[in-house]
Formats: sequence, structure tokens, C-alpha cells
Amino acid sequence: MSAASRAPLRSNRSNRTAERFTERTADARARVRSRAARAAVGAAAAALLVSACSSGGTSGGGGQTGFITGSDGIATAKKGERADAPELSGETVDGGQVDVADYKGKVVVLNVWGSWCPPCRAEAKNFEKVYQDVKDQGVQFVGINTRDTSTGPARAFEKDYGVTYPSLYDPAGRLMLRFEKGTLNPQAVPSTLVIDREGKVAARTLQALSEEKLRKMLAPYLQPEK
Repeated sequence: MSAASRAPLRSNRSNRTAERFTERTADARARVRSRAARAAVGAAAAALLVSACSSGGTSGGGGQTGFITGSDGIATAKKGERADAPELSGETVDGGQVDVADYKGKVVVLNVWGSWCPPCRAEAKNFEKVYQDVKDQGVQFVGINTRDTSTGPARAFEKDYGVTYPSLYDPAGRLMLRFEKGTLNPQAVPSTLVIDREGKVAARTLQALSEEKLRKMLAPYLQPEK
């Protein structure tokens, strides 16, 4: 074979080699882009999870709630400046019925929670322990279970953590929307409210509570207020 006839063969081999290199480079770039896209999606999903089950910080919007938030994240309203608690009644997680109005004359602790929420699991035993300690002092605890698509997981949650007080089943968060604007943030789960003996919202926090902080939040309302 002459040098002239070998030259096109070498040229064809060089072209195929260049094409394969270009294809491999393109594939590598595509894999890098795919990994980056998956990482971005994962980060977005993680951010959504955090926002869906958030400690909520100390803010809760506007409205005429009269709240003053302390450095510990607990907001309180002075007597005479408190908003009325809305009508809260309906079916409970275990199939019963509760009307919070029936507890007027008692201090009511309302805890918004979901079985899907890690901070709710962290605080559940704290709430049950404090409830057992104060229920004979004219105090009633009531949960508001939200965003559980069925009562099964919520009932399992109550069983696992020994929760004995009732919880209204509110999967769509409609009960939360009955409160005056600025009282609750539907995105802040868990949240806790203290309703005084006159049926008014006296204290609020949009974060998970330790046993110590729950006792601190509740203590001012155990004795007759001045």
C-alpha cells in the first residue's frame, strides 16, 4: 500500500478517535450536570422539609394579638389586651369529640403537632409529664393534630409517647386559621398556646419546648392573675 493510500486511513482513524473523545467528554459533562441537578433538587427538598416542620422562630405576623416576645421565644399578652380564643371543636384523633369551650374556667394548653414532625416527637413526653403534674390544678391540655392524612399515624404517635390528653384532628389546618391574625403561623409546627381561665390567648410560642420551658410558660397562669 502506497503512502498516498495509507494517508486517508490514518485520517479516518484520527477522525474516529476525535469523535470518540468528543462523545466521552460530552457524556462526562452530562453526568456532572445530572449530579449537580440532583444535588440541587435534594437541597431544595431538604429546605422544604425544614420549613414544613420548623421551630418557627419567634415571629408570627401582625394582627392585634397584644403579644410581646421575650428572648426565650415565649410571647405573652397582658391581661386586658388578650384576644379571645376561637371556637375549637370537632373529632379527636381517637374518634371522640372535644369542644374547648367546655374547659372555660380552666387554663388550656393547646399544642399543635404532627406525627411526621421530629420536633413534635422530641417534645411529646415533656407535654405528657407536665400535664400529669398540673391537671389537678385546673389545667387541661388539648392537642391539634395537623397535616396527618389519616388518624392512624397520629394514634400511633400518641401510643408511642404515652399521650393521654385529647387531640383534635385537623389535617388541613382549618382550626389554626380561626385564630386572630398573628396568633399562629400554619407553617410553624410545633406551636403552643396558653388560653387563660377567661378563654383568652395569654401566651404563645412557635417552637418545640423542653419540659423546663413549658413549665416556665405555664407557671404565671396556675395561680389567680392580678
